[in-house]
Amino acid sequence: MATFLYKIGRLTFRRRRLVALVWVALLALAGFGAASASTATSSSFSIPGTEAQKAFDLLEERFPGGSADGATARVVFKAPDGQKVTDAGNKAEVGKIVAELKSGSDQIASVADPFKANAVSENGSTAYISVSYEVSSMELTDGTREALEDAGEAARSSGMTVEIGGDALQVMPHTGATEVIGIAVAAVVLVITFGSLIAAGLPLLTALVGVGIGVSLITALANVLDLGSTTSTLAMMIGLAVGIDYALFIVSRYRAELAEGREREEAAGRAVGTAGSAVVFAGLTVVIALVGLAVVNIPMLTKMGAAAAGTVAIAVLIALTLVPALLGFAGKRVMGRKARKAAEAENKPDAKPNMGTRWARFVLRKPVWVLLAGVIGLGVIAVPAASLEMGLPDDGSQPKSTTQRQAYDLLSDGFGPGFNGPLLVVVDTKGSADGKTAVDQVSQEIEGIGHVAAVTPATFNKAGDAATITVIPEDRPSSVQTEDVVHAIRDAGADVRSETGAVVLVTGATAMNIDFSEKMNDALLPYLALVVGLAFLLLMVVFRSLLVPLKAALGFLLSVVAALGAVVAVFQWGWLGSLFGVEQTGPIMSMMPIFMVGVVFGLAMDYEVFLVTRMREAYVHGETPGQAVVTGFRHGARVVSAAAVIMIAVFAGFIGSSESMIKMIGFSLAIAVFFDAFVVRMAIVPAVLALLGERAWWLPRRLDRVLPNVDVEGEGLRANLADGGPAGGERELSRV
Repeated sequence: MATFLYKIGRLTFRRRRLVALVWVALLALAGFGAASASTATSSSFSIPGTEAQKAFDLLEERFPGGSADGATARVVFKAPDGQKVTDAGNKAEVGKIVAELKSGSDQIASVADPFKANAVSENGSTAYISVSYEVSSMELTDGTREALEDAGEAARSSGMTVEIGGDALQVMPHTGATEVIGIAVAAVVLVITFGSLIAAGLPLLTALVGVGIGVSLITALANVLDLGSTTSTLAMMIGLAVGIDYALFIVSRYRAELAEGREREEAAGRAVGTAGSAVVFAGLTVVIALVGLAVVNIPMLTKMGAAAAGTVAIAVLIALTLVPALLGFAGKRVMGRKARKAAEAENKPDAKPNMGTRWARFVLRKPVWVLLAGVIGLGVIAVPAASLEMGLPDDGSQPKSTTQRQAYDLLSDGFGPGFNGPLLVVVDTKGSADGKTAVDQVSQEIEGIGHVAAVTPATFNKAGDAATITVIPEDRPSSVQTEDVVHAIRDAGADVRSETGAVVLVTGATAMNIDFSEKMNDALLPYLALVVGLAFLLLMVVFRSLLVPLKAALGFLLSVVAALGAVVAVFQWGWLGSLFGVEQTGPIMSMMPIFMVGVVFGLAMDYEVFLVTRMREAYVHGETPGQAVVTGFRHGARVVSAAAVIMIAVFAGFIGSSESMIKMIGFSLAIAVFFDAFVVRMAIVPAVLALLGERAWWLPRRLDRVLPNVDVEGEGLRANLADGGPAGGERELSRV
């Protein structure tokens, strides 16, 4: 592979104008497609195989035209102290709002008058108007939202408290200024690392080109492929991070080759052949991990992973082609005068050891203490992960300053906590001899279940072969008691089916959230085993060792669990929450842990490959295991540290997002990269290698013969080039 990539590097360097033109054309075409595409809507949310999804599908079939997936809103009124909403003046004001809403938009499907729909609390202090729309929340026009927001202004002026809940006010998320700050930090790190504005700007430019193409393609295909509104943001987050890092490794190796006196084209070829091999492997691990999210069998998560994986693939291609092409345009300016002097000084035999060398020697002197400090430190941070609670957000998780949260609290106070999470029971009576009797039995069974506050009368469809029953739990939607109610209804439904033949299914937002969280819980450990097993096999091929990949996989597990512990402490317990803009604590997003595992797996393997390949290269060339560790850190620690800081800065930039999932994923990826790069790879890895010595690189002979040789270190390339000067093999390759 290294030899093939060497040819690619030299070819793109020579044909740099054509290569640059092709990438600019691709960016322009993708941008034109994005500009021509209609605005992306929210992705359709489905959980195949769950009872809640089966019930939802049955509703679509038996109750056509019901706008089951349409947006909803609740306009909640609370009368002033000492008054009731049923008082003549207040009742008249509510009636005006009902009339305004009905005529306010042609997207409205229905508006329920609270005095006719029994939507007034027992003490008469609170009432609500239910509004249903024919389209999803992301398809609502600005005029429709404005009509909803303006509807309560007149009532507020009369003295009543008016708040609006539901997903009708949901808007596209924004990331805020912190995203730009993250990119600015990355630029500063690159300037410090390279000491040259040209060399620093090149990774940023190529990463932005890759992200521009990836995000534009996602935008252009969003409606065709039913991609959610957050997909492009996640792709941008990951694409920026890996795009900068991959280009950083190529440019860094190119400068090292120049410092050794090689011609520019030859340096570009060798940089792509060596560092490019690691980029391909690292990018492949990220892509496999993201595409592997398909095993969870949740379409939304599968599409998010595939879109992000596509952006990573583009970043790899750009690193292998556009980066060497731009290096050709940059000329010798990629190596500033100070950088050249520093490189010459570093290559002298009596040169002062750099920071990486000094740190590696310290670890070799105190391997046990460094190992214990790293493992115990991450272990302590991981403790909160034992209290991980997963769920999906509702209006109760919104900041207290929002009208959605205040409407949620008003409904809880007036009607009970469970009123914000009603359960919808769907009864399919096609297989029952007497449908009405079966439905009555279902209602009676549900009324006898604990923690059920109310059961509404059944509503049959026109054909009379299906009915819906609304169940109000006593407790809040995300509580354990409400989850128990859902399972109790399903257990009772199984008994009813055996007795009458009627099928009982439970759905609604609360039931969907419960099923989604349970599915993600069930998938987390198998997916974790999959990626850890994959990491072990891939690293065994790369490093031709058993213990090195085992150490890498265990280190990855440690950093992931520690990151989960930090997420729980901040977002669930509220520790330092204000520092990260967390206004409301609550359960951790159900999809966050598994998505984090997929992304961090790939990124962790990046640092493992870039750092340890240098160690193995030194070891196979005759250095002792300890010397090999020092050599690996002397050449790789500075670049890996810079790459990690850049990635942390980019991910942390998304913590300012208004979307809670983006905020949480940005924090989790940033903290996971910090733990993995600076604690696991920089401390635990050299400590373990120091303790293992020669045994770290042991591989059974039979296995050595079976495993393919991918030549990530470029040993085959150096043999072909007769490293040390232009040989016949080098001249032959240069003609390709």
